[in-house]
Amino acid sequence: MRVTPHLPLPLRTAALAAALPLALATGCASTDGGAAASPPTSEAPASAAPTEVGASAPRLALTYDGGVQILDATTLEVLADVPMEGFNRLNPAGDGRHFLVSTQGGFRLLDGGAWAEPHGDHDHYYTAEPQLTDVLFPAEKPGHVVAHAGRTVLFDDGTGDVTAFDSADIADPDGEVLAFSTPEAHHGVAVQLEDGSMLVSDGTEDTRSGVRILDADGEEITARDDCPSVHGETVAAGEAIVIGCQDGAVLYTGGELTKIQSPDAYGRIGNQFGSEDSPIVLGDYERSAEDRSRTVALIDTTTASLRLVDLPAPYWYQSFDRGPNGEGLVLTYDGALQVIDVDSGAVTRSIPVTGPWEESDDWQDPHPQVAVVDGIAYVTEPGTRQIHAVDVEAGEVWKSADLEVTPNELSGVTGDVQEHAEHEHEGEHDE
Repeated sequence: MRVTPHLPLPLRTAALAAALPLALATGCASTDGGAAASPPTSEAPASAAPTEVGASAPRLALTYDGGVQILDATTLEVLADVPMEGFNRLNPAGDGRHFLVSTQGGFRLLDGGAWAEPHGDHDHYYTAEPQLTDVLFPAEKPGHVVAHAGRTVLFDDGTGDVTAFDSADIADPDGEVLAFSTPEAHHGVAVQLEDGSMLVSDGTEDTRSGVRILDADGEEITARDDCPSVHGETVAAGEAIVIGCQDGAVLYTGGELTKIQSPDAYGRIGNQFGSEDSPIVLGDYERSAEDRSRTVALIDTTTASLRLVDLPAPYWYQSFDRGPNGEGLVLTYDGALQVIDVDSGAVTRSIPVTGPWEESDDWQDPHPQVAVVDGIAYVTEPGTRQIHAVDVEAGEVWKSADLEVTPNELSGVTGDVQEHAEHEHEGEHDE
């Protein structure tokens, strides 16, 4: 991939700025041993020739202690089991096909084995054997992955380095990468908007309180430094972006950053879940660092206001998502998937899914997780080694499957063309 440095002020050092493009250019397809590998490619290997199918084929990925499994999201059949050491995290890469695995050495590209190719007024759908590719975006401490508006942005917590590229080009050796560094390394996040501007956090290893907006040339547009313990991000309707703080949230919309204050002195919103069709953002909400909260936050990005909603039981931060119609979804300790009307704040339905559970003191332990893919909510149940598919609109579990591993992280891809993340295929054939 070609690297274009995008260097916001203040720079860490000129030497680092000069070294970063070289490091990424030589390392974007490195192997486990760290040596340069063949240029990345999105083509399936000869042993797994693509098969054309009649519709999109969503895929799930789940981690376990020792690897990652890829499942057919319709049948819940395990399609591939990929050994991987260490604690691994999962994110959709943004192209509808690949996952990015935050693992030892960086962000490793995992091919879910299902994709679509546009052709005129219709799409063609393909499947192949899922595989762990050799494409690696090096990172000392791989952190947040944000896919929005056809751009995927990676944040390295160990260096403060930010890497951005077209989501559709993630496996393209000729794709262009934009790279820059924040002033200091920190557990941060960055989001690129449709106009090329970038929201990026500021902080150090010890403290984080800043949010900056950079234009497409890397010049600062606006900034705030009143968001203690900056964490998480999501995008709502109209490209409104919400960033969590220990005492509320920061909203970016209309070219301005606005602080939304929590009603409590300690009212932490650390994880946010948005829908690009809704102006309301769902967030967790803690009144203390030890809080096993049953309260969630609803942030209205049109009024910069916050509403608190109490649920029937506590939850943990990865038991959230948004439903097929923008509903808020939260799996609570009683095993029910709570369905929230984000406009009214009412819990409209409680769908029994798992047995009772509780959050452990170690966040890396397996816990139930929720991921919505193609309109279906998938819920893992580590205690029984199961995964459940929930029809939110019908209010029922429509399929469950036993696993041979204890699931931890969960993510999904649609196997379809993502908006803003597609290439044109013209003149190939007429069908």
